[in-house]
Amino acid sequence: MDFRVSGDRVSVNVPTWPALQTRVSERLATGQGFALATLNLDHIVKLRGSPAFRRVYARMDLVTADGNPIVWMSRLAGRRVELIPGADAILMLARIAARQGVTVALVGSTDDTLAGAKAYLEGEVRDLHIVETIAPAMGFDPAGADASRIFARLDASGARLCFVALGAPKQEIFAAAGRVQVPGLGFACIGAGLDFFAGTQRRAPDWARRFALEWLWRMVGSPRRLGMRYLRCLVILPGQMLRAMVLRFRSPQH
Repeated sequence: MDFRVSGDRVSVNVPTWPALQTRVSERLATGQGFALATLNLDHIVKLRGSPAFRRVYARMDLVTADGNPIVWMSRLAGRRVELIPGADAILMLARIAARQGVTVALVGSTDDTLAGAKAYLEGEVRDLHIVETIAPAMGFDPAGADASRIFARLDASGARLCFVALGAPKQEIFAAAGRVQVPGLGFACIGAGLDFFAGTQRRAPDWARRFALEWLWRMVGSPRRLGMRYLRCLVILPGQMLRAMVLRFRSPQH
């Protein structure tokens, strides 16, 4: 599924869970490395306002649909994709790494959160080895000298899969830079997923996710931080849905 954002194309090129499993498994097996982004409506808002972010997104090797609006728009356009949130993908990617003997690194959040997430993941996924955890300092530049030092640590650790929890657009900028500096490492941008595992943030309950109300549950829990973000998303949603319908009739899929 392709989205047009300020004249640039943003593609969900990993439409299903089996496709994600296959493509990540192949890249880890061959040591190719990758950058994985999980597209949601907040990303589209940020992409509309930032040519630099659009250039970074164009360098992502793998993009999934993270958020029901992306899934709905894809269906309206006649391109069906599955919902693959970054937080839900972590365990599957960790299991692939464990099966293939690939060691893992965690970057983002805080030292306490990373320690909690490491303990959870290694307890949940048999034979998983997390060999590096790095919590960048406040004000961290994801494409600057501090990032280069982190890439050197990651390279020295021997990790070949790195979960990046820095929030958008920092995590995608970091992953794009990492693809150049550590080309054999896979970078998976997973937002708040590590916080959920560590228990430092509470994820929406199953009923909220089942009825596509996770955004509302999160906003009620943190209105000052998330209220304006979701308002911006709601403002652009009707226009994005209309564009998806137009795309369906201009280029129907069979």
